[in-house]
Amino acid sequence: MAQEGEPALHPDVAPIAWLLGSWRGEGAGSFPTIQSFRYAEELRFWHVGKPFLAFAQRTWALEDGRPLHAESGYWRVQPGGLVELVLAEPSGLASIYEGSATADGVELVTATIVRARTAKEVTRVERSYRRSGDGMLAFTMAMAAVGQPLTHHLAAELRRTAPAG
Repeated sequence: MAQEGEPALHPDVAPIAWLLGSWRGEGAGSFPTIQSFRYAEELRFWHVGKPFLAFAQRTWALEDGRPLHAESGYWRVQPGGLVELVLAEPSGLASIYEGSATADGVELVTATIVRARTAKEVTRVERSYRRSGDGMLAFTMAMAAVGQPLTHHLAAELRRTAPAG
C-alpha cells in the first residue's frame, strides 16, 4: 500500500516488486583479460507509479573504496511475463536486456548492445538476480567481451538495507 503522497505501485510491475528498496553487499569479479578482484555493491530500485521500476547500481573496490562501475536504467514488465531492462553505463555502453521473472528471481540476456566509438566491445551479457534465503539477493553476471567468449564475470550477495519507498 502506498504511503500518503506516494504514488501507488503500477500493477504491471508486481512480478518484480520484491526488488524495491536498496540492497548492499560484497562480491567477486574475474575475467580472462583482468586480474580477479573483490568489490562492494549497492543497488537501488524505486517506482513513480508508472509501469516500470527505476534502477541505479554502483560498485567500489573493497581495499581502498575507489569507484569501479555504475549503471542506471529502467525495468519494464510486459504481458506474458517478459521483463525488459533498459540500461546505460558511463563506460559508453547502452543495452536492452530481455528475460523473465519467476517467484525466485529474474534472468536476463542482452537483446541489443550499442557502444560509443571509444567503449570496449561487449557482445553478450547474461544477468541473474535471485532471491536467496534470509532476505538476500544473489547477483551473477557473465559476458562476452573484447574477443573473449561468454564467461563468468561477477557474483555478489546483497542484503536489503532499505525497504521500498
